[in-house]
Amino acid sequence: MSSNLQLDEQTASTQRESLRLDYQRIRKDSADICAPLQTEDYCIQTMPDVSPAKWHLAHTSWFFETFLLVPLAKDYRCFDPAYDHLFNSYYLTHGTPFARPARGLLSRPTVAEVYQYRAAIDEAMQALFANLSEQGWEKAAPLITLGLNHEQQHQELMLTDLKHVFAHNPLRPRYRDLPVANNNDVEPLSWLPVAEGIHEIGHTGSGFGYDNEFPRHRVLLRPFALASRPVTNAEYLEFINDRGYSNPALWLSDGWATVQANNWRAPLYWEERDGEWWHMTLAGMRPVDMHAPVCHVSQYEAVAYANWTGDRLATEFEWETSVAGMAIEGNFRDTDYLQPVAASNRSTLQQCYGDVWEWTASAYAPYPGYRIPEGTVGEYNGKFMSSQAVLRGGSCVTSADHIRSSYRNFFYPKDRWQFSGIRLARDL
Repeated sequence: MSSNLQLDEQTASTQRESLRLDYQRIRKDSADICAPLQTEDYCIQTMPDVSPAKWHLAHTSWFFETFLLVPLAKDYRCFDPAYDHLFNSYYLTHGTPFARPARGLLSRPTVAEVYQYRAAIDEAMQALFANLSEQGWEKAAPLITLGLNHEQQHQELMLTDLKHVFAHNPLRPRYRDLPVANNNDVEPLSWLPVAEGIHEIGHTGSGFGYDNEFPRHRVLLRPFALASRPVTNAEYLEFINDRGYSNPALWLSDGWATVQANNWRAPLYWEERDGEWWHMTLAGMRPVDMHAPVCHVSQYEAVAYANWTGDRLATEFEWETSVAGMAIEGNFRDTDYLQPVAASNRSTLQQCYGDVWEWTASAYAPYPGYRIPEGTVGEYNGKFMSSQAVLRGGSCVTSADHIRSSYRNFFYPKDRWQFSGIRLARDL
């Protein structure tokens, strides 16, 4: 018995140290993402969905303070009680969040004060790692893991939001210099058939997963085929040149109304200059790489393109079934392009992970048997299961260790400031 107890204690100690190192690494990643910014860059909000970089830095610190330090750290005193209002995102069971569309009005606290806040939270968290009892650690470990995954989501949002901010500046400034990928030719589109059958969907229970990935369950799929790669810019340009944005027969009713109201004629950030298409990147304006996956399109545009080709979007269940067993490899934030690039491998199924989040035909809804977790953290996912669509696979600004086959991202069908693209499917 004593040897088993000793092994359990060693395992718990190893887990605690591993999580402490993950905390240091991921928190540093947020600061590294902001390192190229000038003070003025931290504060701008170009639309309600975009949050200033300063707010992201503060909110991710608020998460650890609110859900870990306040309830679990002995004698902890809040850094500034006002921050509980300013940097609460949407947790109504906790308090009253500051209005999301007005985050860009928060000139105070200053950027320097937000960094002081982060430093204070990090110091308190290190003490929590060192001093928390084993009983307290059992409560803390899942919340720390959730907080780190939450911070990685915000790191992706920081880059997505900064691109939107810089694109609205007529100077089109660079976030920073970035490498240019080889302009590889791509193989012609082919199709991976999947036979009719019953398949297991959802998180396996090994490792971290968000509550919306559970419970694992069975689905019946009819025979279908998934495209071997995402749609490229060149292929999407054919849709543009064929007056796809002017043909209401291709569009969902809400999509057509959105196109007309916003005068969409191409993906977000595309501009035509002397007959050549350019687009905004985090390295400034560049010619559109015709071999790379098309990016910054809404689900409305994805559906219209699929109607134009005579195909459709895959359901999230078809997508997950198709990638089962594949290695999670691709063009993530870690490769440092911060932009979709042409496929470099010649596997049967290419670019399922990284490059672009792939719109699916699935509504963001609970899995059979899903129950919203108890407490304030239950607001994390469940209350958003309405009127949104699921995307799969991660993008070029997703952390490589953050994604998995069961990961369900979700946005409204009109949204296109995310790094979102298109993969086709068809019935067999």
